[in-house]
Amino acid sequence: MRGAAVSTEADRARRRELVQAFPTASRDGDFAALLAVLDPEVVLRAGAAAVATSASRAGLGAPALAPEVRGADAVAAIVKGRAAAARPALIDGAPGLVFAIGGVPRVVFELVVAIRR
Repeated sequence: MRGAAVSTEADRARRRELVQAFPTASRDGDFAALLAVLDPEVVLRAGAAAVATSASRAGLGAPALAPEVRGADAVAAIVKGRAAAARPALIDGAPGLVFAIGGVPRVVFELVVAIRR
């Protein structure tokens, strides 16, 4: 929830769990854990640069990245092998991930997290 205050420590812990699930699933192959924290109707939106970069690497076996990917299974498949080196970060105060090569940030994943009660 961009701009909304995190109301409790439990909410902050849940957000950290979600953010960490992406690189953990990518690195360890634990997609069941990622699917457990994703909403079934999750939407992943990728910028034009990310889509173009993905297309240029298509021959390396990575799934193609569309501008919008819907559903937990589809998002988990996109993460596979892509987010292993990503590290948790705050992006404009919101939870996210940064992927850096040689210490130089290359990709920023901003995660908009809504905690359902």
